[in-house]
Amino acid sequence: MYKLKAADWRPEHFGWDVTDRVATITLNRPERKNPLTFESYAELRDTFHKLQYVDDVRVVIFTGAGGNFCSGGDVHEIIGPLVDMEMDDLLAFTRMTGNLIKEMRNCPQPIISAVDGISTGAGAIIPMASDMRYGTPECKTAFLFVRVGLAGCDMGACTILPRIIGQGRASELLYTGRVMSADEGKAWGYFNDVVAPENLMETARNMALSLANGPAFAHGVTKKCLHQEWNLTIEQALETEAEAQAICMQTKDFARAYHAFVKKERPVFEGN
Repeated sequence: MYKLKAADWRPEHFGWDVTDRVATITLNRPERKNPLTFESYAELRDTFHKLQYVDDVRVVIFTGAGGNFCSGGDVHEIIGPLVDMEMDDLLAFTRMTGNLIKEMRNCPQPIISAVDGISTGAGAIIPMASDMRYGTPECKTAFLFVRVGLAGCDMGACTILPRIIGQGRASELLYTGRVMSADEGKAWGYFNDVVAPENLMETARNMALSLANGPAFAHGVTKKCLHQEWNLTIEQALETEAEAQAICMQTKDFARAYHAFVKKERPVFEGN
C-alpha cells in the first residue's frame, strides 16, 4: 500500500521535523508569541489528517518557539476580520478550527504538547486536545474567550477540559477566562509534569521516544478507544475494548512480547 512520507513534508506556516519516528511541530512566530492565522489553522488541520496515512511517524510533539507556546488567534489577522464577517463565513471558520481538534483526536499517533510561557485561547485548546501535556513553572494557561465577549464553548473546551480537570474547575476557567497557573495545572491533572524550561523538550522527547519504540498499532487502538468511549455506556465500552484487544492479540508485536518474556528479554516492537 502506498504510504506518504511525513519527513518529506514542507509546511509553510510552522516548523516541522521528523526524527526517530517522532514528528515535532513548532509554532514559530516568537515575536508575536506564536499566534495562529487562517492559513496555519488550515495547514495544521490538513497535516493531522494526513498523519493517518504515514508510517514514519509514531508520535507527535507540539511546541512553540521563543519561550511561549501560542497566544491564540492573531488579533490582526483573525480577530479583526471576524468582526466584519457574516454568519456563513463565521460558521465556516469555527467549523474549520473545530476540525483541527477533530483531526488531532482522530489521527492514530499520540500527541504530546510541550508548553512554555503563554498558552491562551486556541493556544490553550491545542494542548488540551493533546494526549499528554508537559509544562514549565512559567506556563500561563487561559481559556480566555469570555474576555472578548465569546462563550467558553470553543473548539471542544466544554467537553474535553472537564474530563481532564473536572467539571467545577473547568467551569471556573471557562466562565472567568482567568489564568491557570502551572502549579494548579499539575495539581489538577492538566499537566503530566512541570519541569524547568531547559528540560521541557528533553522530557517531551523522552516520552515520545518511549512511545515510538512501543507497539504503535496498539497505541493507536488505545487512543481510538480513549476518544470513542466518551459517549458509550460501560457495557458498550467493555464490548468495544474486548473487540479492540482481541484484534491487538493478532499482532506480531503481541507475539514478540510473549517470546521476549519467555526468554527474559526486553521486547523490541515493530509496530505491527
